[in-house]
Amino acid sequence: QGERKGTNKYYPPDFDPAKHGSLNKYHHSHPLRERARKLSQGILVIRFEMPFNIWCDGCQNHIGMGVRYNAEKKKVGTYYTTPVYRFRMKCHLCVNYIELQTDPGNCDYVIVSGARRKEERWDPGDSAQVLPTTPEQRERLALDPMFRLEHGVTDRGVLERATPTLTRLQEAQHAWKDDFGLNSRLRRRFREEKKTLREEEEEAAALRARAGLSIPLLREEEEDRRLAALLTLRAPD
Repeated sequence: QGERKGTNKYYPPDFDPAKHGSLNKYHHSHPLRERARKLSQGILVIRFEMPFNIWCDGCQNHIGMGVRYNAEKKKVGTYYTTPVYRFRMKCHLCVNYIELQTDPGNCDYVIVSGARRKEERWDPGDSAQVLPTTPEQRERLALDPMFRLEHGVTDRGVLERATPTLTRLQEAQHAWKDDFGLNSRLRRRFREEKKTLREEEEEAAALRARAGLSIPLLREEEEDRRLAALLTLRAPD
């Protein structure tokens, strides 16, 4: 069976597989080419994607989540057995360098230097969300029967307090479930408003033609009618 993509390689006449092993060793080059230029320092150049929105300290510009950089990746420590990596990259808008580091303990990234994070985080408890169980709580739930009982009572109390709200949300969702009907009413209202606007434009165009005006006419308001009723036209003596 043939390969999906042909790979043609040139082997020089003095190439010896037993001596050189591979073409990379023959050319004294690394398989990763320029990405491995600092590999002797423990640094590998990778394509890094910004994990969240930040503000650059050099140019004070906003850098959005998902912007990609050529970053220098380096191992700086471990969290238990998980390695901690640091990424260093240059801002694409100025000469400032930004350094980020993994935070395995919180499953997140932290900014070391060169930028500040755009705060878009919130406390799940403030928005009445279900908080995840911490490792310490999981351990106590497995070993402490009294704590397991208290935890279950607390969860049932939270559920009882949230049940009325959940019921109202479900009823509201059921009431707005007819997507076709909502879309039909919205399109009907849009057609009526569009027809009214077209009639007003035709009336304004006819008035400009009769008066010989070349300026656009604004829509008549109740305040305009009131002021016009207070005016009195008189011929000058």
